Amino acid sequence: MTRKTRGRVIHRSLGVLTLLLLGAGITAAQDQAPSSGGIRQDVPAPASAAPGVHVSDDYRVGSGDVIDVLVWKEPEASSSVVIRPDGKISLPLINDLEVSGKTPLEIQEIVVEKLSSYINFPNVTVTVKQVNSKKVYILGEVNGPGAYQMTQPMTVLQILTEAGGLRPFAKQKSIYILRMNNGKQEKFSFNYKDVVKGEKMQQNILLQPGDTIVVP
Repeated sequence: MTRKTRGRVIHRSLGVLTLLLLGAGITAAQDQAPSSGGIRQDVPAPASAAPGVHVSDDYRVGSGDVIDVLVWKEPEASSSVVIRPDGKISLPLINDLEVSGKTPLEIQEIVVEKLSSYINFPNVTVTVKQVNSKKVYILGEVNGPGAYQMTQPMTVLQILTEAGGLRPFAKQKSIYILRMNNGKQEKFSFNYKDVVKGEKMQQNILLQPGDTIVVP
């Protein structure tokens, strides 16, 4: 092969290689390029919400709680709202909505239904941002007395652990729980020594919002 012929072969090979690289680059760019606003029309993009507090799936919101209602691609319809004493919230387009006693998923479904009259296939995410409705109170000989939020069902033993445990001089056999029930105060006894030994576990009751645990 002459030098001139070899040069033509090399030139032709470089041209083919260049075309192949250009084709690969165009294909990659097409794969990465957003279409119709950055999402595929047949697959709705998930809505993303600001981080909230961790609550159980069956957590039911109440008065004073703060929830984030985020509607994907619709900032005017999104809002962070406090649940009013009447159990309602106000949202753009929807106005008043009864939410107290409902889970975030249930609220989400209601908002989707209400917004469907204004937005095609609304993509809604509801998260709990602050819990202010489920407080229990711990008084006396614990390391961390005060008010505690219940984001999930808790027993007496669990909330005492949350409060840092008992102080050295706590009367472990004389702990009690005060609860208001239909305007009347009820008292439940709790023997810490028995419960931690696995005895008389019926005393380790599930707490309700507003309960007060007293550790003499």
